[in-house]
Amino acid sequence: MSKRMKEKTEKRRAEKDLRPRAHANYIRISPTKVRVVLNTVRGKSVNEALGMLKATPKAASGIVYKVIASAAANAEHNNNLARNDLYVAEIYADGGPILKRVQPVSKGRANRINKRTSHITVILDTKEVR
Repeated sequence: MSKRMKEKTEKRRAEKDLRPRAHANYIRISPTKVRVVLNTVRGKSVNEALGMLKATPKAASGIVYKVIASAAANAEHNNNLARNDLYVAEIYADGGPILKRVQPVSKGRANRINKRTSHITVILDTKEVR
């Protein structure tokens, strides 16, 4: 490898965000429906967020529960962090690819049905003890 390439690689490693995270890609639910659930748990501690999601009667709550639990497990296993010290620092849902379907209507016409997908990302961080 050239010297410049090695420098870039080292710089990328030094600036990498080392906070524990988890992704769920290509989830078959609309991002707008997921964001309603995400806004309720953003900034909460992990245990509090998981408790809230268990009691939330939304379709996305089970999926978000799994992603937060996965991020917490990553933090415990990879970074040796205690689950009680973690909180949801960042959580967002981006739109994924759209499955386009057609619904026939009268007079030989067709209406488009968009079946949307989501990419859900959770980044946890430790609480600052003061």
